[in-house]
Amino acid sequence: MSFASPTTPATVAALRAWLESHDEPTPWVVETSGSTGRPKRVLLSRAAVLASVEASARRLGAGGSWLLALPAAYVAGVQVVCRSLVAGHEPVLLEDHASFAAAAEAMPAGDRFVSLVPTQLGRLLGEPESAAALAGFHTVLLGGGPIDPALRERARAAGVRVVATYGSAETAGGCVYDGVPLDGVAVALGAGGRVRISGPTLFEGYQDDPELTASVLVDGWFLTSDAGRFDEDGRLQVLGRLDDVIVTGGVNVPGPAVAARLRAHPGVRAAEVLSVPDEEWGNRVVAFVVGDAAPPPLAELRDWVAAEHPRSWAPRQLVALDDVPLLANGKPDRLRLRALATAGRDETAHDGTTEGEA
Repeated sequence: MSFASPTTPATVAALRAWLESHDEPTPWVVETSGSTGRPKRVLLSRAAVLASVEASARRLGAGGSWLLALPAAYVAGVQVVCRSLVAGHEPVLLEDHASFAAAAEAMPAGDRFVSLVPTQLGRLLGEPESAAALAGFHTVLLGGGPIDPALRERARAAGVRVVATYGSAETAGGCVYDGVPLDGVAVALGAGGRVRISGPTLFEGYQDDPELTASVLVDGWFLTSDAGRFDEDGRLQVLGRLDDVIVTGGVNVPGPAVAARLRAHPGVRAAEVLSVPDEEWGNRVVAFVVGDAAPPPLAELRDWVAAEHPRSWAPRQLVALDDVPLLANGKPDRLRLRALATAGRDETAHDGTTEGEA
């Protein structure tokens, strides 16, 4: 279940030396996941990382030991290592133990923490021993993708305290907890609801790419690729990536909303929704679905989506999967999914409806 790698101990040692350096160290380089294209190399100053570590501890109300269940090369793993080291503990590496429960048992007494992605949390809650171990943690930080309310409810029922985080490598990791920015962090919405972030956790820029840096770091604000809104309590709700809006047959379809509706189907265990170029519609809405057995047929899923949203949002293609392909950090591999969709259609809509119909 771990996403760690054999290079993790060397990365932990390097981060310890970086944090303890008496001189101002060169920025730490974190590579983005590359889930939608070419990975970027993000430059993080020590001050930005420490600002994130300290603000996180204040928001959680405690510091302590951390279990590393994510790759140390990505920003979430870097933060886990740094939080544990700053609190005076060596991070416990999940890869060193036979199970999550065994790794938790090896952690020192006191407050314990772990960062997970939704896929990991869902799997752990399905294992009684792991679920019991999770309940002994002070907090489980959950990020890296949309979080279904049903998953949070499963965690709550198991006695697991979950805090949903939002952020990226460019913000030194999660900087918004359960919709509320950490101390010192500001969030605003730009044109089209584009999420903008400022504060002491921002990155220095992209390595060897000043043009890209200048396009997203503007007047002290980082312009994310996400769309959002503020709810009635002023909490940030992330609606999905700006490029997750699928323009198909002249209709704008919010992919994350369709995926959330599909995941609510009783026969669906996991689902992702992406666009694929289509000669007739410009782009077609493709549903990638994992079922408990075989996933429901496309016609049933189209009706399921249309029962809550406009029928024009319903997927036109179904790709049945045994599991959603993931990148090393647990995020869905979008490039791989699109390749599966274009390699051959598992099932395509032929019910006479058009993309423009409500």
